[in-house]
Amino acid sequence: MKLWVDGGLRDADTARVSVLDHGLTVGDGIFETVKAEDGRLFALEPHLDRLTRSARGLGLPDPDLDEVRRACAAVVEANPMPLGRLRITYTGGLSPLGSERGDTGPTLIVALGEAKHRPDTTAVITVPFTRNERGALTGLKTTSYAENVVALAQAHAQGASEALFANTVGQLCEGTGSNVFVVLDGQLHTPPLASGCLAGITRALTVEWTGAQETDLPMDVLRSAEEIFLTSTLRDVQAVHRVDGRDLPGAPGPVTAKAMRIFAERAAQM
Repeated sequence: MKLWVDGGLRDADTARVSVLDHGLTVGDGIFETVKAEDGRLFALEPHLDRLTRSARGLGLPDPDLDEVRRACAAVVEANPMPLGRLRITYTGGLSPLGSERGDTGPTLIVALGEAKHRPDTTAVITVPFTRNERGALTGLKTTSYAENVVALAQAHAQGASEALFANTVGQLCEGTGSNVFVVLDGQLHTPPLASGCLAGITRALTVEWTGAQETDLPMDVLRSAEEIFLTSTLRDVQAVHRVDGRDLPGAPGPVTAKAMRIFAERAAQM
């Protein structure tokens, strides 16, 4: 594998980032994950827009998007594969130990790993931890991801692929790396960005293409929803067939199946 580190392609086994990089020492960094299918990057520009928003939210300099585009193209060309997860990481760079940033400038890393097509349905759990809808990192896609690691490990231990969070006022928020949609009385709903969830690229496209409503939803909606599905870069639209101990027989249901079909058709035209 070849990846891009600070200005050029490097072999994965010789690429180096300082052990004093702020992204490593204090999680001072942001990232984007982009789907690469047969060399084609899906919705790259919206991901780059969000990368810039996240950088500004952390007080990092705006990334040089022309360099990021060059890096993405070079990495995809150097690592041909049918389906891949392209990861763009942008950190505070070489810094003193502690929370203060150094003055050497940010670090840019672009890497690509193989991915598998997701199954049509999956199981999820809920976790007792909450998303802080008023926190400094709310809405930013940062490398401070340890909470998601803990929650996802709990999901895997229970035979699920995702864990869902409430926010601090008990409303449904998001998954560790996905947005969540529910069907109530035949209508499609998803939590609004004010809930604290990430502004997912796939979420936004799904809302636009299906007419889903952004609605404040109590966490216990997961006990009564007729259908539930997740969206993310590599899941696209994925039905949920079990949440905690509750089975949703027949998943994907009709609303979810229609959303899956619409997303596949529209995404193929982008």
